[in-house]
Amino acid sequence: MSIVNKTKNFPEIITLCGSSRFKTEYLEVTKKLTLEGKIVLSVGLWNHADNENLNKKQKKKVDELHLRKIDLSDSIYVLNINGYVGQSTRNEIDYATKMGKDIVYHEKIK
Repeated sequence: MSIVNKTKNFPEIITLCGSSRFKTEYLEVTKKLTLEGKIVLSVGLWNHADNENLNKKQKKKVDELHLRKIDLSDSIYVLNINGYVGQSTRNEIDYATKMGKDIVYHEKIK
């Protein structure tokens, strides 16, 4: 359950998780879920897709912020494009599981 005070009319909050190389897919899924009436939390930057060079301190901070987004969410939506799930995404899935969040996968798990 989200830490946000839920009311009957409050929309579901979903955090997108997956490699930042899937920028196009992130944008498509954000649009789809938003049109379904959901609040969508996403990555703050696409460091892989946009060739951002984060240092270790920045990467750690970005990863920590994403976990806080998961804390705010009812569920996570994993963009496992072509079955790809990297280590950061695995950590987010593990964290969401530990926190009792629902997990939805973009593609069926093989």
